[in-house]
Amino acid sequence: MSSPPIVEITHRAEFSAAHRLHTAALSDEENRRIYGPCNTVHGHNYAVEVTVRGPVDARTGMVMNLTDLMRVMHEEIISQVDHKHVNEDVPFLAGVIPTAENMAVAFWGRLAVHVDAFAGSELHCVRVVEGSANSVAYHGPSAR
Repeated sequence: MSSPPIVEITHRAEFSAAHRLHTAALSDEENRRIYGPCNTVHGHNYAVEVTVRGPVDARTGMVMNLTDLMRVMHEEIISQVDHKHVNEDVPFLAGVIPTAENMAVAFWGRLAVHVDAFAGSELHCVRVVEGSANSVAYHGPSAR
């Protein structure tokens, strides 16, 4: 008997949010120099793409039901960040510099336990797309 194929599935959801790139660890001058115009409150249209990897279940033909993935993404991320000021209105981002990089890591933390609960599947990648030209991808914690 051969092993089932390993497949990646991805769902993309969009949201709009405001943020300010600023850290108390730097002076106001350093913040302005490093973050430039992003040191002021501004907004973006974002997309978050979540990829789950696993074997195709012979009984269902799926790695994971995309309806379940969509529900988890909406509950754990989209409903929390859409049309919010992420520095001020999103508890799980409190104290985090809300770069796309840090948002991807935080989103992973919100999703991993839910996705990994589906038999055989694992969270493979969280991609945050900021605007139309920039994106970051996080593939989870790794040992160095």
